[in-house]
Amino acid sequence: MFGLFGKYESLAEKVDRSQRLSRDEASVLAGAPLALLGLLASRVKERKSGREVYYNRNFHIEPTNICVFNCRFCSYRRPAGASDAWDYSEEEILAQVEAHRDSGATEIHIVGGVHPQHDLYYYADLIRKVKRILPQASVKAFTAIELAYMIDKAGLTPHDGLALLKEAGMEAIPGGGAEIFDEAIRARICPEKGSSETWLAMHREAHRIGISTNATILYGHVENWEHRIDHLDRLRTLQDETGGFNAFIPLKYRSRHNSMSEVGEVSVVEDMRMTALARIYLDNFPHIKAYWPMFGKTTAQIALAFGADDMDGTIDDSTKIYSMAGARTSLRP
Repeated sequence: MFGLFGKYESLAEKVDRSQRLSRDEASVLAGAPLALLGLLASRVKERKSGREVYYNRNFHIEPTNICVFNCRFCSYRRPAGASDAWDYSEEEILAQVEAHRDSGATEIHIVGGVHPQHDLYYYADLIRKVKRILPQASVKAFTAIELAYMIDKAGLTPHDGLALLKEAGMEAIPGGGAEIFDEAIRARICPEKGSSETWLAMHREAHRIGISTNATILYGHVENWEHRIDHLDRLRTLQDETGGFNAFIPLKYRSRHNSMSEVGEVSVVEDMRMTALARIYLDNFPHIKAYWPMFGKTTAQIALAFGADDMDGTIDDSTKIYSMAGARTSLRP
């Protein structure tokens, strides 16, 4: 069937037979014609979820852009006292939730900067109050890096900290903060941030106590395909162990208003190659997400032909993380 694709034929046949690729095989397949990657990823996607495409009715709360870390790729972070920093009070946050009381929202996504003062107990209390306003909506909150900081600040173990948040009403964890797992690259782009093992350990513990999570990669900066495949492999290994990941989200580096702007941005072709290879390699992940505030709506739609089956959600003009980095798509329908 794949004879026209030469040296990629045996790998394509292997994927088509639902056989797992090794890291070395994935490295080879990463260079395959885009049409082949799209075809293979679409076949994998259809085995996973048929022709369905998923989304939810959600909105984001970003409590603050003040952050103790200063990642080079980040356009969102501001130091305390900056003129364009924000730090919403509890009353302001709850007012945002109240404004969505009749929206039909099924999910509340809470993520922001790693605030130097707020600890686990502050956020657990906040989640309880959010759930009182919208008890029918699930709360997906805090990256593993945020969680590590707030739990450590409270003097608790990851297990006990996550259990407290779960009791408060947190039902899932987003995938942010993973960036790229290679420590040499992390030392260049986010030297202050927690290690890759910190991220993986937090998600492992969440899975153990019944909290589902997502996973991400930040690609298109100073990494290469070797680093990307290593990242995917560590995620696949953890999913083999726990089965707790719901979706993988490839996040494109956006270059405006940060200290890595000279790197530029990769093409839409590279976006599709990344999306497709993720769908092929992460054979134990239920879903691959095309995050449209990052890709833009048109590119996100194209990604549906390269293995993605999840468009995230309605979002309701409630996130600034990618718009501050130069993503141009309006969040409004």
